[in-house]
Amino acid sequence: MSSSSPAVLTCKAAVAWGPGEPLVIEEVQVSPPQPMEIRIKVVCTSLCRSDVSAWETQAIFPRIFGHEASGIVESVGPGVTEFSEGDHVLTLFTGECRTCRQCTSGKSNMCQVLGLERRGVMHSDQKTRFSIKDKPVYHYCAVSSFSEYTVVHSGCAVKVSLAVPLEKICLLSCGVAAGLGAAWNVADISEGSTVVIYGLGTVGLSVAQGAKVRGASQIIGVDINPEKGEIAKTFGITHFVNPKECNESIQQVVNRITDGGADYAFECIGDTGMITTALQSCCQGWGLTVTLGVPKVNPELTAHYGVFLSGRTLKGSLFGGWRPKSDLPSLVDMYTKKEIQIDEYITHNISFEDINQAFSLMKEGKCLRCVIHLSA
Repeated sequence: MSSSSPAVLTCKAAVAWGPGEPLVIEEVQVSPPQPMEIRIKVVCTSLCRSDVSAWETQAIFPRIFGHEASGIVESVGPGVTEFSEGDHVLTLFTGECRTCRQCTSGKSNMCQVLGLERRGVMHSDQKTRFSIKDKPVYHYCAVSSFSEYTVVHSGCAVKVSLAVPLEKICLLSCGVAAGLGAAWNVADISEGSTVVIYGLGTVGLSVAQGAKVRGASQIIGVDINPEKGEIAKTFGITHFVNPKECNESIQQVVNRITDGGADYAFECIGDTGMITTALQSCCQGWGLTVTLGVPKVNPELTAHYGVFLSGRTLKGSLFGGWRPKSDLPSLVDMYTKKEIQIDEYITHNISFEDINQAFSLMKEGKCLRCVIHLSA
């Protein structure tokens, strides 16, 4: 197919028709890429907790979820010079235009043009690129990787080497990168410090890996799933705490282990109530809490002013502070040099037709990352 005149194509996609309903493999029509867009043949995509949360709670349907993905450029739209047919890419749920105030500040990854898209449409024209029988099917995070082909803005993809395994590095599109960045960019963990992490999913364990690389002396992992205790050691956790097995509060346990509170706490659950617990488990004077989780309910945060009066700090984090197009290539390089772990997060490889199994595994807490294979 010539990139000068790509046509509408028909492919299979896993469509969500309603909140919490099993996805249905449907034939969908995918429009050609519009100006500054590319159409991607999705090779692999992994299921992220935020896909599950949005599928359960949000009201935009029918919809194609998925945002943590790798693929091959099938065609390019007018004005695109950065990509060519055949390029290997990672998709980006938050983009980087490189010209807005935020992108040029050097202080932020919150692009004003291609930031987080919540309305189920494309950034450029507020329309969809998917349809079934001429009826629109909505996007998720302007990526929608649960489809054999998808269209994204060229600012929402980054080129990677043809030699890097796409079935592994798709995890860098969100979860693993988010955790590493929270440890390195947002918290800037120092050698010999103490760390506590609430929630040991892929993001929390990536924070642990980042803390381990930085030389943290104690890395405490907190999770109610006892099965997480053993695998957590693989990523650097030195102490595992299950709240269900404690006779005292978690903050008391952490304060005892760390002799007065951790230097850094990370909330990776998406529970605003846990943020106060995380703050209270930090030490007075300089304790820093970073929140990464996306709450499904009760998004408002309440905390006693005393935790801040005592010198503690609370910071938010989106995608670990990485500028997605500028910084992700360095993480890919670190993976190829075996400086960071990715493969160990992949607990299941699943065929596209069995995508609902991935949702079940995540809801039951029986996986870290399920990689869904769409094409070779």
